[in-house]
Amino acid sequence: MKGDHTVAPPTPGYRSGFVALIGRPNVGKSTLLNRLVGHKVAITSPVAQTTRHRLRGILTRATAQLVLLDTPGIHKPHHLLGEHLVKVARSTVGEVDLVLLLMDGSMPPGHGDTYIVQLLRHCATRLVVGLNKQDLVAPERAAELQRSYRSLVGGCPFFGFSALSGVGCEQLVEGLSQRLPEGPPLYPSHTVSDQPEHLLLAEQIREQVLHLTREEVPHSVAVCIDGVREERHCTRISAVVLVERSSQKGILIGKGGAMLKAIGTAARLQMQILIAGPVHLELFVKVSPHWRRHPGRLAELGYGNG
Repeated sequence: MKGDHTVAPPTPGYRSGFVALIGRPNVGKSTLLNRLVGHKVAITSPVAQTTRHRLRGILTRATAQLVLLDTPGIHKPHHLLGEHLVKVARSTVGEVDLVLLLMDGSMPPGHGDTYIVQLLRHCATRLVVGLNKQDLVAPERAAELQRSYRSLVGGCPFFGFSALSGVGCEQLVEGLSQRLPEGPPLYPSHTVSDQPEHLLLAEQIREQVLHLTREEVPHSVAVCIDGVREERHCTRISAVVLVERSSQKGILIGKGGAMLKAIGTAARLQMQILIAGPVHLELFVKVSPHWRRHPGRLAELGYGNG
């Protein structure tokens, strides 16, 4: 995920900085991050709370570099993992140069949007509002919805776009760039993410679990990369998928191992794109009862206090 390690010298008028993507679950933060960066940095799915880590995607242009932080959707937590996810999102707001408050512009604002706006009222960081999913509404309806969001948020800059189609995203990038402080690039120009390789590989597996399973399984899954070994003709990766109950393990394995094979095949294809080479993936499933409620287990899985 990294290229040339040389950071370009400062250019007069160049702008750079950190932009936090904040919003409810499923408003399209991860889809937007991938769209703007031009690479798959964050996994996506229709399942709420897909994003569990604070992921960085890096967009470098001739006049600006945006370090985009995808954060977990802000929601009412129901367990220790949920509390951690909300804490990650809220703490990010005070550590960046700009906050992009992302909202579902295809529907009126709801209680979750109001809650987040109230949280951000106490934040000194500059705020920009992004209304996503404009491809789902007619122009006259979009204007009406924008007025309802303006009455909620106030006089912040607004940008309407579709992260899925890309329409309006160039104007969004330009608007964000203009509001960043002047300064040199923070990362080499070819870098698209600074996330650890193990995390990115584990997320490819979890994404396929989210897509291929239903009911309670996706929320109860965590993935650990046990090993990555470079061999002559491929990269050999070993991973463990954790679930909370034996019944979930049975669902993940499937009849005759069919589900686990499907998850592994799909994840392997994504991993090969990520590392630009052949991958041999070995998957195992283990039961770790109530791991989402155990601080020690959460820390082991990378869901610490940060």
